[in-house]
Amino acid sequence: MALDQRMQALLGLLKARRGRLLLLFAGVLLPFYLFGALAEDVWEKESFSWDEATLLYLHAQATPALDQIMLFFTRIGFIGPLVVGTGLFFWLLWRRCWADATFVLLGVGGALALNQGIKLFFARVRPDLWQSLAPLGTYSFPSGHAMVSMALALTLIILLWPTRWRGAALLIGIPLVLLIGLSRLYLGVHYPSDVLAGWMASLAWVLGLNELFFEKLQQRARRLDDSG
Repeated sequence: MALDQRMQALLGLLKARRGRLLLLFAGVLLPFYLFGALAEDVWEKESFSWDEATLLYLHAQATPALDQIMLFFTRIGFIGPLVVGTGLFFWLLWRRCWADATFVLLGVGGALALNQGIKLFFARVRPDLWQSLAPLGTYSFPSGHAMVSMALALTLIILLWPTRWRGAALLIGIPLVLLIGLSRLYLGVHYPSDVLAGWMASLAWVLGLNELFFEKLQQRARRLDDSG
């Protein structure tokens, strides 16, 4: 095959797969790079000027009503995704959707396992700028609430994308993830870099898994279209 024919074939392949390549870059490689940049600074004990400044600003906005709202979101922000993810996993097993069930198990359960391992590795001490309403003694980086809630939201969005429920998944999942992350900052138990790192880690993890499961999920999408 001549060189120009090889180039045309390569360009054709890139054009045909540009959507997946864009997803791979924006959804996996870029978040992984951002997580790595944050992790490197945390490992080297470098401080982020915006970490404490953001926490102190949020604390200055505190009111009794906001306290209760943020406590609510922080209480549901870790156990809630694990309960929903576990229920979804067993429901998919019951439906014999083996690939989807494995995707949920690895997406949510894998994010939890990764979070615990990374916390132990970096051993970052939590902020201590004021007496928190929800104090914790575990490590800070990255935020488990941010990581697990993002993992569940992304997993649901991906699974529901071929259906009419994808809009609901987006409208409910994204605000919940943001509010759960905000609650951790408002309560002073995480730095913003902890929450951002948790989000980036889950983006790279779940969307990376999606690439591995892409063909299986595409087959599922076609079955849903045929039955709809």
